[in-house]
Amino acid sequence: MLTTRFVDGAPGWIDVGTPDIEGAASFYGGLFGWEFRTAWPDAGGYGFFRLDGRTVAGGMQITAEQGPPAWTVYFRSPDADATADAARQARGDVPVPPLDVAGEGRMAVLADQAGAGFGIWEPARLEGVDAAGEVGSLCWVELYTPDVARAAAFYRSVLGWETSAVSFPGGVYTSVNPAGTGDDGMFGGLVTLADDSVEAASGRPYWLPYFGTDDPDAVVARAVELGGRVRMPATSLAGVGRLARLEDPYGARFAVLRGDPRQT
Repeated sequence: MLTTRFVDGAPGWIDVGTPDIEGAASFYGGLFGWEFRTAWPDAGGYGFFRLDGRTVAGGMQITAEQGPPAWTVYFRSPDADATADAARQARGDVPVPPLDVAGEGRMAVLADQAGAGFGIWEPARLEGVDAAGEVGSLCWVELYTPDVARAAAFYRSVLGWETSAVSFPGGVYTSVNPAGTGDDGMFGGLVTLADDSVEAASGRPYWLPYFGTDDPDAVVARAVELGGRVRMPATSLAGVGRLARLEDPYGARFAVLRGDPRQT
């Protein structure tokens, strides 16, 4: 499961790119109780979402030329440059090459062989988020992809992931974990895009972050009040928990979950 005991290959950071950072701050503040603060004077508007004094995510304003509004999941890397090279060798792409971030660490934005974007973070002073696997923080991630086997091979070669098949009522789920961590290290899963009625219509692969909540139904209702959109209403899945998929007022997609995705 996701924790702040950071391991190479596991999610360590997440941020949202949006055309209206003030509007996004208002939306997520009303939804999760997050407060947005600018990171540092020359951060170009980049800032941190904080909950009870702990950083749970980042955010920045982007232009249409920089891409559509979206959440980006960053996976921890011991060497951002080497990981970027590995992505190229595995027929992925490097839209944003590795760069230093004010002495806090080194980051890059990559894309897998199917075009799904993700980030990597090589920590220096900043290890990652201050909270994970808790209410109001990142608790799970999923990749919606046209070819699970091909995606698994890509991320294995680039980030060293291991995959396993997890059976639950209704089907088999492909879970992922950093090398050598076993079940305790599971932090997400791979889902065939065409097999998911909610995401198949989008036509493009992408990473979906899940944030923990005690009451998915209340979060859904509040999201609508705040101008968001429901992609999948709150639904209970045996062996999983209760979850919902949402979209903020600007188009960035995310999900909320009550329960451990590995729960049986």
